[in-house]
Amino acid sequence: MPYTPINKQTEHFNTKLYDGDGSSTHAITGVGHQPDWVWIKKRDGVENHFAFDAVRGQSKYIYPNSSSAEGTSASGVFKSFDSDGFTVANNDGVNENNKDFVSWNWKAGGGQGSSNTDGSINTTYTSANTTAGFSISSYTGTGSNATVGHGLGAVPQVVLIKELNGTNNWIMSHQPLSASLGDYTRFLTLNSTSAVSGAGNVLFQSSAFTSSVFNVGTSAATNGSGGANFIAYCFAEKPGFSKFGVYKGNGSSDGTFVYTGFKPSWLFIKRTDSGGDNSIILDVKRDEIAIPNRTNPLTEGLFPNSDAAETGNYTIDFLANGFKAKTTASAVNGGGATYAYMAFGQSLVGSNNVPCNAR
Repeated sequence: MPYTPINKQTEHFNTKLYDGDGSSTHAITGVGHQPDWVWIKKRDGVENHFAFDAVRGQSKYIYPNSSSAEGTSASGVFKSFDSDGFTVANNDGVNENNKDFVSWNWKAGGGQGSSNTDGSINTTYTSANTTAGFSISSYTGTGSNATVGHGLGAVPQVVLIKELNGTNNWIMSHQPLSASLGDYTRFLTLNSTSAVSGAGNVLFQSSAFTSSVFNVGTSAATNGSGGANFIAYCFAEKPGFSKFGVYKGNGSSDGTFVYTGFKPSWLFIKRTDSGGDNSIILDVKRDEIAIPNRTNPLTEGLFPNSDAAETGNYTIDFLANGFKAKTTASAVNGGGATYAYMAFGQSLVGSNNVPCNAR
């Protein structure tokens, strides 16, 4: 039976739904922790995704679905990270009146953190949660091959990087995918429908990441010179809580079973062998609202590469120890297609021996 060091998922990651009220100060509570990274999307309308983190500060925002540079608003978008949630202002992207929103909330080190000097580039700030395997680092590029400290004490399996003062794409190094291809220079683009990159790019170096650093190459998208600033979100696997991997689709309505070792509550899937399909985010909370009393399959997709509203076109079972597509849709289960995924959830039994009921 799977065990996990995470006794209560909501102390480290949680999905929180809320209704916008259009007010200048709208406090969202019930997250279960003070989040350090908040990702918000309007569910029932076309609107950019918004991402805020404690390392950059509450006044700074970036759009996960866009290559746009970082924006700044002292009080007009996001007001504060709070002890059990966060507070948003009167902005249509995070608090339009009578609109539905989802927020995905991760806890890093509990604030801005401090400089990490493990790599050849000293980070400006690194905030790390070693228990849950999540950290946030800000750094300034050099334009030369370099390493950057992540503070996790474990090898990150996924690193998301965004240039803040420029319009380069969001870059994802998905180490299980790179390992399966035999080339650690490969990368995915979060804000596009592109397939995995060709070999030999210069965004990352040809070696795997380590328990202290991730590496970057000479590309302006991950390590530009001349004062280019970057934010990196790093994820290491924790048994019974997080899993990052690769699977092959079978093109059947009874899709490939993907073992995670825990009951997923949040799932990201991106097709990697061919471009054109949206990447998908599914989570338990939105499906529980959309279709009450139904446990499976989950259907309500949002798209990290698009500002589109939520769409109920995806059928995936979230099981006690993994997930399985119940559709032939090419975005999640094309015959012979390759997919990278990120999953968060809760093991059947925590280290405190408290069981987690399966769906």
